[in-house]
Amino acid sequence: MCIFAAMLVPSFNACTDYLNVEYMLNDQRDLQDVFESMDYSKQWLAGVYSHLRNDNWDVTIKEQNANQFNFISDDMYYTDREKENDKIFGQLASYRIYRGGQYTEQFLQNQWKECYIGIRDASTYIHNIDQLVNGDNIREGMNAEQLLEHIQVTKAEARFLRAYYYWQLLRKYGPIPILPDEGVNFTDSYEELSIPRSRYDVCVDYITSELALAARDLPQREERSNLEIAKATKGAALAARAKVYLFGASPQYNGNTGAYARQLKNYDESPLIDPEKKNIRWAQAAAAAKEVIELGDYKLYTVPKRLTSTSNMKDAQGSALGFDYYRNPKTIEPGGTIVSDGSNGWKIESKNIEGYSNANFPEGWADIDPCESYRQLFDGSLTAYSNPELIFTRGYGDAIDNLSLHQIPNSLGGWNCHGLTLKMYDAYYMADGDDFYRYQKRTDPEGRLYYYSDPTADVPEYAKGYTQAINLRLWNSYVAHASMDNVNGWYPLPPGVSMQNANREPRFYASVAYNGSIWENESSAESAKSRYKQIFIYRGANGGDGKNATGFYYWTGIGIRKYYNPKDEGRSGVRIRKAEPAIRYAEVLLTYAEAINELEGSYNIPAYDGSGMITVSREQTEISRGLRPVRVRAGLTDFTDDYYDNKEEMRLRIKREWQIEFMGEAHRYYDLRRWGDAEREEAMPVWGFNMDMTGPLTYNTTEYLQRDWWHTPHEISLVPAIFAEKMYLWPISQDELRKNRKMTQNPGWKTFEE
Repeated sequence: MCIFAAMLVPSFNACTDYLNVEYMLNDQRDLQDVFESMDYSKQWLAGVYSHLRNDNWDVTIKEQNANQFNFISDDMYYTDREKENDKIFGQLASYRIYRGGQYTEQFLQNQWKECYIGIRDASTYIHNIDQLVNGDNIREGMNAEQLLEHIQVTKAEARFLRAYYYWQLLRKYGPIPILPDEGVNFTDSYEELSIPRSRYDVCVDYITSELALAARDLPQREERSNLEIAKATKGAALAARAKVYLFGASPQYNGNTGAYARQLKNYDESPLIDPEKKNIRWAQAAAAAKEVIELGDYKLYTVPKRLTSTSNMKDAQGSALGFDYYRNPKTIEPGGTIVSDGSNGWKIESKNIEGYSNANFPEGWADIDPCESYRQLFDGSLTAYSNPELIFTRGYGDAIDNLSLHQIPNSLGGWNCHGLTLKMYDAYYMADGDDFYRYQKRTDPEGRLYYYSDPTADVPEYAKGYTQAINLRLWNSYVAHASMDNVNGWYPLPPGVSMQNANREPRFYASVAYNGSIWENESSAESAKSRYKQIFIYRGANGGDGKNATGFYYWTGIGIRKYYNPKDEGRSGVRIRKAEPAIRYAEVLLTYAEAINELEGSYNIPAYDGSGMITVSREQTEISRGLRPVRVRAGLTDFTDDYYDNKEEMRLRIKREWQIEFMGEAHRYYDLRRWGDAEREEAMPVWGFNMDMTGPLTYNTTEYLQRDWWHTPHEISLVPAIFAEKMYLWPISQDELRKNRKMTQNPGWKTFEE
C-alpha cells in the first residue's frame, strides 16, 4: 500500500532535472500520475541511479566534498590539496589531514545523504511501479507481457540499487539504520522517524537477501545492450552479495570482542557487532562467489602474446626508430631471474616453467601478454561493453578520467601529484615470484603474520647499480639502436634506471611510474624525441618533475602509471574515456579464494534462487580456482602445496594479492579495516626515496653519488603516519545525531551532546 504524499513533476528541460527526483516534492501531480506514466517512471529510476555517482564514486580523484578513500590508506597519496598550495580547499581535502586523523565529524558526509535519498527513492519505485499497468503504455507500443516484464526487471534494478546504497554506507560507517521496507512518508520529518542502527550481521543479512531477490529478476550481462552497460545485472547483484558476505565474515565484524567492538553500541546499550564468531559467514561468502563464477558470464581479460615488437616510426632519413618498442614490445616471457652475465654485469635469464610456459591461459601464460592484459583493463583501451571482466560500473566520468591528469609529469603538462608509497612499490613481486628484497615476512606480538617493508634491509647485488648507457647525452643514439628486442638485457627498462626496478612482475610495469620511466604522448608531433620522454624526478630535473616549491611532485619519488593512456594529455583536457571498475571478476575470484581458505568444515549453503544447495569446504583445488587465474594473468606461478596446507600462510598471500591486484581501486582502505590490520599498517611510517638528492645532470662525481642517495629509502616527514582506533569507522555527522535521537556515534568520535 502506498503511503507517500502528493508530489510534483515539472517539465524536464535539463539533464539535471531528468536525474533529480527532488523536484517531485513540489509539484501538483500526485505519485499515481508519475507511476502510471512510462516516461516519468523511467525518469524516476534514472534519478535513483544518479546517486551512484559524485560522492559515491570509488575510483576517483579526491575533491573537497567527495570520496577520498581511494587514497587515504597506506598505498597511495596525493599532494595537490595541501594548504600550502591550495588556499581554498587545503583545509578540507588535504591528504595529511586524513592520514593524520585530523578530520572531524563533518568531513565527507555527503555520501550519507546521497545514499539515503537513493534508498528512499528506490523504495518509492519498488512500491509504486506496479501502477504502470493502469496507464496507456500498451497503446504506446508495449504489449501486456512486455509491460509486466519491464515492471519486473526495473523493480529488480531499484531493489539492487537500494541494497547497493546500504552496502556503501555499511562499508564506511559500520552498522546503519535500515528503513522500513515499504518506504517512508515524505511528510514525516527525519526527527519523527528516529530509526536506530541495526546490528552489523543484521545489515549483512538484509542487504544480501535483497541482492538475492534482485538477482532473480535481473537480466544476465549478455542481455544488456551497449547503452545499458551501467545498469544492474544478475552478475552485479550476485557479485555485490558476495562482497557484502565477505565483509560480514571478516575478523573486524565477525565475533570481534576487542575494546573497539565493545564500545560500538546501540542506543539501548546492546552491541552492534555480534560477539559470537561464526565460521558459516565465510561459507556464505564462498558460496555467493561460487555462484558468480558458475554463472559463466565473466572471465579475466587477456591480451594475446606479442611475438615481435612493433616499430613504425622513422627518423628524418626514413630509418626505423625503436621508440615504439616501449609501447608495443615483444612479450616478455614471465618467470625470468637475474643472473651474472660473466663480465661484471647482470642479465635476465628466462625460465621455461612446466605447466605455465607451455600452457595457455588460464592454466598458463603461453598465449597471453601479462603486462598488456593488466594495463589495458584501466587505460581506456577497452569500452565497458567489450570488457569481459567488468561486472558493474558507474559508467564513464571525469572522476576517473582525471586520474591521469594528476599522474602525468609536470614537464608533459600534467599535475605530477599522485604517487605510491615505498611499501606499495616493494609489495610487487619479482618476475620469478620471489619477494622483493625489502618486503619481508614478520610476526606480530599476537603471532599473526604480516609483511613489512624494511628500509634498512641489505641490498642484494641484483638491485645495485643502473641500466646501461647512463650518459643521458647518448639517449638519442641509444634509442635508435637497430635491435630493440633485447636492449642491454633489461627489457623494458630505458638507460639510467635503478636496478631496483628490474625484473619485477608485469603488474609493476603496468602500474608504477619509477624514476626514469618512459612516458609516451601520442598527441605530440610525430617525432620520436617529442613523443617518447624519459622522465627523471631528481631534484632540479628539467621541467619541474622533481622536488619543487609548488608542492606538485611525488613526495616518495614513485608515481602511478595505472589508468594512464598515451593519448591522455595534460592540462589541455584531452583524455581517453575510462569506465570505472566498480566490480570486476578478479574481485570475485579473490573473494572465493579468501573465503574458502578460512573454512573450518564443510557447509551446504542455499542457492540465491532457492534452486538447491551449494557445498563448500577448504580444499586446495578450490582456493587455487580463485587464486591461480589472477596470478597467472599477472605472469606469476601458483603457490606450492606448503603454502596451501597452511591457512595462515595462505591468508597472508591472499591479502597481498588484494593489495597488488586492486591498487588504486579503492579497496585497500576498507580491506585493512575489515581484517583489523589498519592499526598496524597505517601507523607505520611512510617511506619513499630521497627527493632532496639530485641526479646525473652535469655528470660530475658528486651528482652520481647523489643518485645513489636518491635511491636510498628515506622516511617522508611530510606525511604523518597516525592511526587511532576511532579511524576504523567513519564518524556519524553531528547533524544526523541531532536529527535522529536513536542514532549512536561510532567509538571515539564526538556525540551530539558533546
